[in-house]
Amino acid sequence: MASDFYGVLGVKRNASRKEIRQAYRALARKYHPDVNPGNAAAEARFKEINRAYEVLSDAETRKKYDAYGDQWQHADQIEAMRRAEGARGRGGLGSFGDGGFRASGDPGDLGDLFGGGGRGFFDSLFGRAAGGGGRRRGRDVEHEVAITLEEAYAGTSRTLELRGGEERCVVCGGEGALAGATCHACRGSGVAAPQRRIQVNIPAGVDEGTRVRVAGRGAPGAGGATPGDLLLRVRVTPHPRFERRGADLHTEVDVPAWDAALGGEARVPTLKGKALALRIPAATPAGKVFRLAGQGMPKAGGGYGDLFAKVRLVLPERLTDEQRRLLEELRRASGAERAGAR
Repeated sequence: MASDFYGVLGVKRNASRKEIRQAYRALARKYHPDVNPGNAAAEARFKEINRAYEVLSDAETRKKYDAYGDQWQHADQIEAMRRAEGARGRGGLGSFGDGGFRASGDPGDLGDLFGGGGRGFFDSLFGRAAGGGGRRRGRDVEHEVAITLEEAYAGTSRTLELRGGEERCVVCGGEGALAGATCHACRGSGVAAPQRRIQVNIPAGVDEGTRVRVAGRGAPGAGGATPGDLLLRVRVTPHPRFERRGADLHTEVDVPAWDAALGGEARVPTLKGKALALRIPAATPAGKVFRLAGQGMPKAGGGYGDLFAKVRLVLPERLTDEQRRLLEELRRASGAERAGAR
């Protein structure tokens, strides 16, 4: 059964983008694998939460999801088939719609890599439809991909299932029907959009909004011209432990109150997966920030940013009788010291 993305995040269907983001951050912190090591159910829940946020946080994909539900990824193809059906119903020379042109008897070009748009009126009219030899480079196509902060740190790859430019249906020859019945292969559209899988590499250090260009994977060119490029727009999902600011990372480190007072050592997590030992000097106040050089994100020109660890004092939830006695002695001694100073 398909998931209800609004239900996954626990928000109403009219929730604002801010409310969706707040709900996501709270759930991501709760179910993140770092917080639930070895918990397969929590990991599956985290992936489901990320998927829901990926769709609902983007205005365009959310609009498609609201209109088509679990078929939102095929929204452009569905619209293209509807336009094709309308064009055949009207007959005549053809029809105009969304920048595309469709001539009678020709399946035309109703889509790009992800099934939308067309090649444009003049290209279709004087190229394929009119038998001309017009050549035009295919359009660049943009696609969004969500990655984790860990993947942004180390680099990653994605296998995408893409639809190529529509081709004449080989079953019905582009007619959309066989023996008076709707062609099951193209569902009456007369065109087919074959799927293909490609693997793309996302380099280390990418930030929110970075565009990764994959040459030659965009919309096909007209008349055999060079295809366009695929532009991957990267979105980095929020992390429950680290906040990114450029190439630098910021986090909080828990320090017991007596270690802050007397001095001690704290463990600082890193994106490398190995915690670092941080020396805590005596009399360290809450909110003190330590800089760990070179422990941030990779930089485009080489090297790494820094990691800034902010001290968060941790008080014991329960005190033993001995601990309470020692703290009371400390309080009396501190009070006597202040009185003597006056």
